Amino acid sequence: MPPTPYQRYQPWRRSFETGFWIVHYLVGALANSITVNMDVRRLHLDFSAWQPVVWETSSAAVSLALVPAMVWFTRRFPLHLDDWRRLLPLHLLGSLAWSILHVVGMVAIRKAVYASVGDHYDFGTWWREFGYEYLKDVRSYAGVVLTIEGYRLLLRRLQGEAMLLSLPDEGPPVEPVERPERFLIRKLGREFLIAAADIEWLQASGNYVNLRVRGHDYPLRSTLSSIEAKLDPACFIRIHRSYMVNLGRIASIEPLDTGDARIHLNDGGSLPCSRTYRGGLKQSVGLDSGG
Repeated sequence: MPPTPYQRYQPWRRSFETGFWIVHYLVGALANSITVNMDVRRLHLDFSAWQPVVWETSSAAVSLALVPAMVWFTRRFPLHLDDWRRLLPLHLLGSLAWSILHVVGMVAIRKAVYASVGDHYDFGTWWREFGYEYLKDVRSYAGVVLTIEGYRLLLRRLQGEAMLLSLPDEGPPVEPVERPERFLIRKLGREFLIAAADIEWLQASGNYVNLRVRGHDYPLRSTLSSIEAKLDPACFIRIHRSYMVNLGRIASIEPLDTGDARIHLNDGGSLPCSRTYRGGLKQSVGLDSGG
């Protein structure tokens, strides 16, 4: 079976993501430096050519340094169409924090560069200048969030998304459906049904739970606790705050000196098992919990 576009992309993913942001801010700093210098010359302002370069590159450098924090924040509090109103105040606070770090960082860089050439950089009145900078930064923050979320949406479309089949295909359910036997996978415009028993393990990831099926991850919009309540406890067990595993996929359990354990799977992979869940795992697989 030939690799999917998503599989072919994986070896290059980290390089592409890092390179994208570097090129994005590098090109932006270069373009802004040129246009600001053109404005300086057109308006006959008393600035040297190197000064706009310092202004723009300092801003771009700090923005680039904040990207990992933005990636973490948007993963922890993803902004989606169905709940954007609830998370909007949180992201407004995030934009304020981002702007404060951005302004403080770029001013510090500018002062250091100016001092190195025997000059002095004057940011101006802080409260007034920060208000001006925030009006620009809130737009930059929104652009970064939309870029990250759009990229993740594209990856989910390439990789595939899962949803619970909690209702029958036609008509109302005859009785309440508590434990789904199948999941619907949407991938590249097509839909596939997978049996719950085919899920190898599950991992919590922000507002999603990644279902591992035949070597592929399919994000499901849910929480791990919610899915745990629906899956058959005779087949699936919680082994970590962020992981559940299909008992039929476990090859061995390796105790660790810390009291935790490492779960070795039939496919050669491994998962962490915290001491909190280790006793329950031993009982589920028929081992003495005191061992």
